[in-house]
Amino acid sequence: MTPQFHPCLVNGPFDDPGVYVDFLYERRALLFDLGDIRALSPRKLLRITHVFISHTHIDHFIGFDHLLRLCLGREKRLHLYGPPGFTARVEHRLASFTWNLVESYPTDFTVVAVELHPDGRGISAEFHCRRGFRREEERGVQFLRGILLDEETFRIRTAFLDHKTVSLAFALEEKCHVNIMKNRLAELGLPTGPWLSELKRAVLRGDADDREFRAWWHGPAGLEERHFPLGELKAMILQIAPGQKIAYVTDAAYTLTNAARILDLARGADYLFIEATFLHGEHERARERYHLTAHQAGLLARQAGAARVVPFHFSPRYRGEEEKLLKELGIA
Repeated sequence: MTPQFHPCLVNGPFDDPGVYVDFLYERRALLFDLGDIRALSPRKLLRITHVFISHTHIDHFIGFDHLLRLCLGREKRLHLYGPPGFTARVEHRLASFTWNLVESYPTDFTVVAVELHPDGRGISAEFHCRRGFRREEERGVQFLRGILLDEETFRIRTAFLDHKTVSLAFALEEKCHVNIMKNRLAELGLPTGPWLSELKRAVLRGDADDREFRAWWHGPAGLEERHFPLGELKAMILQIAPGQKIAYVTDAAYTLTNAARILDLARGADYLFIEATFLHGEHERARERYHLTAHQAGLLARQAGAARVVPFHFSPRYRGEEEKLLKELGIA
C-alpha cells in the first residue's frame, strides 16, 4: 500500500536534529524538533501545521526564528508542543522583537504554544501577530495516555525522558491504512470521486457495518447514486491494513526508566529515528551528558522491533568515522 506519511531527517546525522513528515494526500506536514531548518525549502516549511519539540536546547529550537519570519504576513496557525515551561520560552522569544507595525497587517499569523507536564496536564496560550504577539487565551488542557493530537487518520503520542531536563520523545501512529482497489470499483461500475474520501472517513471513524452508505457521482444524466451497507462496500472495494508508525527519540540518558518509556512508545515502529551520539567505548561520557551510545540505540531498536532504524545526532568528534557508529548500531 502507498504510505500516507513520508518522513526524512532535516539535516545530516552530525547536524541539528529534526524529522520532517510530509503528508501524501494533504497539503501539510509535521516537524519533530526545530533546530537549523534552512535545508528545507520555504514551500516545505509553509506546509507545516504542527511542530513537536523535544526540549529547548539551542540545537533543537534555534529554527523558530526562521520559521516565524517565513510565516509573518500569512493567514496561518502554527501549533507548537514542548516540555514544561515551553509557553514562557515562546513568549520571551517573541517578546525579544519589536512589533510596532503589525497592527496594519491584512493577515493574523498565530502561534499556539502548548507545554506538557508528566502528570497529563498542559498549558496552552496563543500569540497573535496583529496584537504584537502578546500572550493571550491561556487555558489548561489535559492529555490522556500521552496523546497530544488525535485526528481522523492519525494520532501523536509522547513520552517524557530524562536529559537532565525533560526531553520529549514522539510517535506518529496512523490509525489504519485504507486503500481503494480500483479494479473492484470498475467491476461494480462505480466511478471514483469525493464519495471515496467519505468512505475512508467512515471506516476510520469506526462507523457500524450495517450503516447505509451512499456512493454518488455526476454522470451524463446528472447526479447518480447507489446505496450499500458499509460493511459490504468495505469488503468489496477496500484493503484495510495496520497504519504506519514513526517514532522520534533524542537526547535521553540510558536508564531503566527511559528505556522502558522508549520501548513503549516505539514498539513496532516502521521508522525509528533515534540518536546515536557516542560510541559505546565512551559510555561513561554518554551517561554524564545524558545521551545514548550507538550500541544502546541499536539495542533499543531491536527490542522495540523497529522495521527501519535511522540514527542521527552523532557527536562531531566522530566526523569521518560514521561507519563505526553504524556498525555498533547494527545497521552498517
